[in-house]
Amino acid sequence: MNRQIAIPTSGGMLDGHFGHCKQFAMVEVENRQIKSITYLDAPPHQPGLLPPWLAERGATDVIAGGMGQRAIDLFNESGVNVFVGAPALSPEDLVNGFLKETLTFSANYCDH
Repeated sequence: MNRQIAIPTSGGMLDGHFGHCKQFAMVEVENRQIKSITYLDAPPHQPGLLPPWLAERGATDVIAGGMGQRAIDLFNESGVNVFVGAPALSPEDLVNGFLKETLTFSANYCDH
C-alpha cells in the first residue's frame, strides 16, 4: 500500500503542537519503504484549515504529538488516519518506526 504521511515539524523534528508548526514533512511511502520526503510551509494557523489542506495534498495518514479533537474529526471525515502521542523525532525516524511497528505512541497531549 502506498501512503503519504504528513508530520508537523519545526527545526526538522516533530512539532508537538500540530496547529502551530512551521512546516509539514510529506513522507511518500511505497511498498513499506520511504520513497521521498518533501517539506511544505504550513499556512497561517486558522482553526479547521489544516485537515482539508493536507487532505488536498494527498495525505493518507498524519503522525502528530498533540492534536485537538476537532482536527482529528475533520481528518477522519476526509478518510485520513490520525496517530497522536508520537515522540519528538525526525520524520524519517518516525515513519521508519511506524512502518516497522516499533514506534510507541503515548497519550494525546493537546488539551483542546
